[in-house]
Amino acid sequence: MPAHATVFVEDGAIREAQDADAPVPWWSFSKTIIAATTLRLAELGRLDLDGAAPGYSLRQLLRHEAGIKDYGPLPAYHEAVAKGDQPWPAAELRARAGADTAAFPPGQGWGYSNIGYLEARQRIEAAHHGHLCDAARELVLEPLGVEARLAVSRKDLADVEMGSAAGYHPDWVYHGLFVGPLVEAARLLAGLLGRASPLQASSVAAMRQSHALPQFAGPVWKTPSYGLGLMRSTTEGGFLAEGHTGGGPGSGIAVYGREDWPGTAVAVFALEETGVSVEAEAVRLLT
Repeated sequence: MPAHATVFVEDGAIREAQDADAPVPWWSFSKTIIAATTLRLAELGRLDLDGAAPGYSLRQLLRHEAGIKDYGPLPAYHEAVAKGDQPWPAAELRARAGADTAAFPPGQGWGYSNIGYLEARQRIEAAHHGHLCDAARELVLEPLGVEARLAVSRKDLADVEMGSAAGYHPDWVYHGLFVGPLVEAARLLAGLLGRASPLQASSVAAMRQSHALPQFAGPVWKTPSYGLGLMRSTTEGGFLAEGHTGGGPGSGIAVYGREDWPGTAVAVFALEETGVSVEAEAVRLLT
C-alpha cells in the first residue's frame, strides 16, 4: 500500500504514475463529486440551485456561504474519532456544533462547513429517491468511466490505505467518503472539467464562479477562492489551478488541474507520517 502516491493523467491516459492503483480515501475531494451530482440533478430539473428555503440556497451550501457552523472545531468530535467511537446521529452532530444557529446571514460571509455538504447530500438523496452512491454513480462516475465507491462501514475501508487511522468509521465524514485508486480521482477531475464533461458548459462555469478568500493566500496559493465544490487559485507559476484538497486522520489528498490544460489533472496522496505537502506536490507536478 502506498505511503506516498502521485499520478498525472491527460485525456484519460496516464502520463506518469507512482503507486497510484491502490485504493485510498478521497476525503474532501468527495465534495467535488457531491457538487457535480447536484449540478446534474439541477440540469435535469430535479433540484433548484437558487431556491432559498430554508433561508439559504443549494448554491450557497456548495460554496460554503450558507452560514452553517461546522463540527471541525469541536474537540469532542476529534476525541470520539480517535477513540474509535461509533459516529453520532446527524441530529446530535448538528446540536453539538450549534448548526441551527447561523454563523452569519446566508450569502454574507464564508465558512467551510462539512455540515453544509451533509445537507447538500440529503437534498441529492431526496431528489434522486435513493442513496448518494447511486446518484453519483449514475450521473457522474459511470458517464466518466471512473471506478470509485462510497464507503459506508469499517469493512468498506479494509483494503484502503488509512495509515494510522486503521479502524476508522467512514460515517464520521458526514457528507460521505468516496474511496478509490488515486488514478481514478485524477481521471474524474480531468473528465469533469474537460471537453467531454457530463456537465453542461453552463454548469462547469457555475462550478468555477468562486468566492475570493485572500485570508488563505500563502506560498502555494496566491489568490485562493472557492466555487461549487471546487478550490481555485493562481500559483507561483502564474497558472490557475482548480480541484480540491482533502484530509483526515492519518493522510491527505490533493487533486488538481490547470484551467488552461483541459482534460489534464494530477493527484497526490500521502500519509501524514511522510511530511509531504500534497498541495505543493500537486502544483509542482502541474508546473
